[in-house]
Amino acid sequence: MLKYVLKRLVQSVFILIGVSMIIYFLIRLMPVDFIQDKINAINQGGATVSQETVDAMYKMYGLGDNSFTGILGGYFTWLAALFRFDLGTSFVYSIPVADVIVQHMGISFAISLIATVFEFMIAIPLGITAATHQYSFRDYLVTILVMIGISLPSFFFGNMLKDVLALKLGWFPASGLIDATASYTGAELLIDYARHVFIPILTIVILSIGARMRMTRTNMLEVMNSDYIRTARAKGCEENVVINKHAFRNTLIPLVTSMAGLIPSLFSGAIITEQVFDLPGIGNVALDAMNRGDIPFIMGYNMFLAVLSVLGVLLADLMYGIVDPRVKLE
Repeated sequence: MLKYVLKRLVQSVFILIGVSMIIYFLIRLMPVDFIQDKINAINQGGATVSQETVDAMYKMYGLGDNSFTGILGGYFTWLAALFRFDLGTSFVYSIPVADVIVQHMGISFAISLIATVFEFMIAIPLGITAATHQYSFRDYLVTILVMIGISLPSFFFGNMLKDVLALKLGWFPASGLIDATASYTGAELLIDYARHVFIPILTIVILSIGARMRMTRTNMLEVMNSDYIRTARAKGCEENVVINKHAFRNTLIPLVTSMAGLIPSLFSGAIITEQVFDLPGIGNVALDAMNRGDIPFIMGYNMFLAVLSVLGVLLADLMYGIVDPRVKLE
C-alpha cells in the first residue's frame, strides 16, 4: 500500500507541473490585460500615463514580453516561486494569493459541505427506494425529480427561488452573507448567516440530487439482478438485510468514484450560485479575477484545485480497496 501511494504521489508531481504549464499559457493568451485596464481607469479620471510608466508597469508585473520565450520565462519564474511555497501577490487585491484564498475559501467550503451532506442524505435513500420499487409510483416520482434537477440551469433556478422566497414572500434575505444594517453577535449572528445561505444551499441541493439519485438507482438495479442477491433471498434472508447488507455495499463502489471530483468541488465554490446571491465566496472572487486578468490569483486558485483533484483521485482509488476487497493496489 505504501509503495503504491508513493508511486502515485511521484506521478502526481509531474501531472501537476504539466497542468500548471497549460494553465499558465492559456491565461497569458487570454484577451484580458490587467495593466491596460488599469491605465484606462486612470485615463478616465482625467490623468495621463506616459509610455515609460506603462512599460515600467508591465515590467513590474512580469507581463512585458508576450512572445513564446517571454511566456515560458514567466512560467519558470512562477514555478520557481511555487517551489518556495510562494503563490505570488494578487494584482487586484495587492496581498499574497494564499491570503486571498484563505479569506474567501471558508464561505464556499461551508456552503458546499452542508449542501453535499444534504445531497447524500436525500439522493441515496431516494435512489435505493426507486430501484427497489422499480416501475412503481415512487420510481416515476424519483425519475421526474431527477430530470428536473438535471435540466434546470442553476442561474435560472436560483433566481426563481430568490424571487419567490426572498422578494415576494420575504422569508429570507435576497443576497449577501450578513445584514449590514444590524450588529448581531453570538447566536443571532449564526442565525443571520443561516438565513442568508439557506436559499443558495437549497438551490445547490435541489440541482445536485438528481444526478446522485440516478447514479444510485442505476447501480442498485444492477446489483439487485446479481446472482448473490438471488442466493441471499433463496436462503431466506429478510429483504431489509438483502438490500442494506448485501446490495447497498456494492452499490457504494461506483459512488466512491465520485469522491475524486467531490473533494475539489467542496473548495472550488459554486461560481454561478455565488454570483446570483452575491456571496463573497472563492468562486465569485475567481470569476472576478478571471475577468480582470489577475494572473497570480488564477494560477494559485487553479493549482490549489489541481492538487485537490489529484488527491481526490488517489483517495478514491484507496477507497476502492476498502469497499471492494477484489481490488488490489499495486
